[in-house]
Amino acid sequence: MTTVALARNVRTVSLFLLLSLFVGCTSRQEPPPEAKGRVNATASFVKYFGQVPPVDKGTCYGFVIYFPSAREAGKVLPLPFFSFDEASLKKVALGKLIAGMGDQKSYQGELAQPFPVGSRVLDISESAGTTTVNFSKELNAVKDDQQLRQGLVNAVVLTLRQFGAVAKVVIKVEGAEGPLEKLVARADESAVLPLAAPRLMGVVGMKEKGAANVEEIDAFFDRPVEIKELTLSGADGGRIEGDVYQSVFDMAGVLKTRKPQPYQPGTPIKVHWKITDKLGRSASGDTDVALEIKEH
Repeated sequence: MTTVALARNVRTVSLFLLLSLFVGCTSRQEPPPEAKGRVNATASFVKYFGQVPPVDKGTCYGFVIYFPSAREAGKVLPLPFFSFDEASLKKVALGKLIAGMGDQKSYQGELAQPFPVGSRVLDISESAGTTTVNFSKELNAVKDDQQLRQGLVNAVVLTLRQFGAVAKVVIKVEGAEGPLEKLVARADESAVLPLAAPRLMGVVGMKEKGAANVEEIDAFFDRPVEIKELTLSGADGGRIEGDVYQSVFDMAGVLKTRKPQPYQPGTPIKVHWKITDKLGRSASGDTDVALEIKEH
């Protein structure tokens, strides 16, 4: 099987679960040439996913978003995210929580979407350890289901509470406290479901803007992993030759193809993979995946 090269791909290759699971990680300020990257992770991130892999430049932040479970009402499932923008971590985390994960086939049927359409965060304020999040009026339309509402509150509170300065969370809608605020006191770590083994999320072909041929194929996983084996093959079973690298944050295996091909969206790709996450949970598989195409 393909041996994964030790060198890391220096480009952020469509990072973070097919461009929708994670925050874009583009550093706005280039550090001096002699500086090395630094990664800060919340205690929650380390607890559920282990230490964050290093980066070459910039200061990155690893954190968790807790998504409401569709299988166990009131429970939440943690997923890892990254950002280089410290000032917006809370707002970005809640924005992605509201947007949900409906576009991720690997998690279909596992994650609930309790936020009514149009819900958004109006503002987040902090005072003496209390973080107040003010939602738009659409949140008042959340279903009158106690467990569903508790899952929503658990997701919001646990996502915010992992950040060091947050001791207390207050939930408001259009500036007023409502029935959701009464559920905040019940939000604690007992709502977090145990994590299963890591999984393959999808496969993306990358090409230069306007180019005909795919020059790189990225196999994305749902958390930082060590790739033990990774081979990609076409529908005919023929192996796609090239060198395999681990991406930034160890979230993907990156195949630099030796012979770029005019792959089209939906092209079936056979993926053989064997991985272990940073806490020793292992998984493997042989899966047929429809190729997505992205330009950079």
